[in-house]
Amino acid sequence: MLSTIPRECPAFLLDRAKALPRVVTAVVNPVNLLSLSSAKQACDEGLIEPVLVGDQAQIRALAEELDWDLHDLRVLHASEDAQGAEVACILAGAGNAQALMKGHLHTDTLLRAVLKREVGLRGASRLSHVFHMTLPGSDKALSITDAVINVQPTIIDKIHIARNAIELMHALGYERPRMAVLSGTEEVTRSMPSSQDAAELAKLAAIGALGDARVEGPLAFDNAVSLEAARIKGIGGEVAGHADILLVPNLEAGNFLFKQMVYFMSATAAGLVLGARVPIILTSRADPLEARLASCALASIFIDYRRQSRSRLLAAG
Repeated sequence: MLSTIPRECPAFLLDRAKALPRVVTAVVNPVNLLSLSSAKQACDEGLIEPVLVGDQAQIRALAEELDWDLHDLRVLHASEDAQGAEVACILAGAGNAQALMKGHLHTDTLLRAVLKREVGLRGASRLSHVFHMTLPGSDKALSITDAVINVQPTIIDKIHIARNAIELMHALGYERPRMAVLSGTEEVTRSMPSSQDAAELAKLAAIGALGDARVEGPLAFDNAVSLEAARIKGIGGEVAGHADILLVPNLEAGNFLFKQMVYFMSATAAGLVLGARVPIILTSRADPLEARLASCALASIFIDYRRQSRSRLLAAG
């Protein structure tokens, strides 16, 4: 049942990002071939200007294997994973890097450094993760949030998760993205708390508390993505069958969903952590090069959107 269709880095993401300035990106602990080759590929494609943070001897030895001349790049030494994460975060907190990129280290190690108040990366929002899913040969996308960070999010957590995902979709050109808040039912019931959360989020969205988006729920998965399923069940609205974003009840649900798309459909999962002062390109150790490159492109587009938004605010005020 596993798909054998080759994965693709979506051309519409890559082409758009290539037209933007390179993003100065602190790459944390790129001390294996996959993580360093991902940074090299993103650099070769004109997406990032990497600052490599980790064991210098290991990085330079791997770079020789890849035939990558590091002469014009910054390589900052850090002997341990936690030290590398902190050095990279301090760099970003001081405004000397516009993004972070996870290399060969545990996600928890990197996020612990991001959350240290003294590095200056914490913002008003809770951190959350968004997967931007695309299929080979298609320019359509579906975002899934949060399948990586928030294990069992509360309603307050889901407000932050929703806002972060909506902002990313705005960056991608969706003026009013359609968000389906998923549950196992379309009815609000006490026995399924995710249905109650979904209804509350829909109410908050209706008064503009989540940003400019159409948010509906609770919706079961089939009704969120299939117009026919929604029609048969008599479910109306603007989101059913047309969802751009799936806000999942918990991490397990999102994790199963995105991996099913990757392994059964050859989907490319571009992933970003949002909510900090800079986006974090967060990839799994099992992610292929296509997903890593797509994640860099996504970060570039998001950073440019943020830059333009700040410019508009300054001009207006």
